[in-house]
Amino acid sequence: MKEKDLKKFVQEIVNYAKSIKDKHTGEADAPVNYACIFAQSQEEFDDLLTTARNLGKVIKETPTGPLFRIEPLRTVSGPLRLLKVRKPDVTRIERGDADFTVSDYPSFKKSVLKKPGFTLIEREEFEMIELMDPGFDVRAYFSHPTLDRQLELPLVEDSNL
Repeated sequence: MKEKDLKKFVQEIVNYAKSIKDKHTGEADAPVNYACIFAQSQEEFDDLLTTARNLGKVIKETPTGPLFRIEPLRTVSGPLRLLKVRKPDVTRIERGDADFTVSDYPSFKKSVLKKPGFTLIEREEFEMIELMDPGFDVRAYFSHPTLDRQLELPLVEDSNL
């Protein structure tokens, strides 16, 4: 896959994740914090990894695939700096996901967990709310704290975006 094609693919994932988010929440202005591509085969995973390495460097290896810090990529939900390429997984039939930053996570959590499609996932260091809708080929997440804060990444000015 060419770099421009990978960038377009990631932008599409964020766009569709924004659509699912906007359909089910009142958080239309929530910026993207992180995006993930779900590889559908080992061959696709290897191809995506090769191209993603041209966009940035691996900042964290995870059991499900590497996380890259990339040059800010313009998306419909603001600049994207974190991209993960996920290994093939039969539980991830969608094409990917995007994680959005909500301004008031406790209130957001309280309001959405009563609604269908939302699931709370608790981890040792953080929690996230997953949003799935069978009408969409992506998932949306809302993490607390956000991944950039979990990794203690410095803020970057995006004056060129």
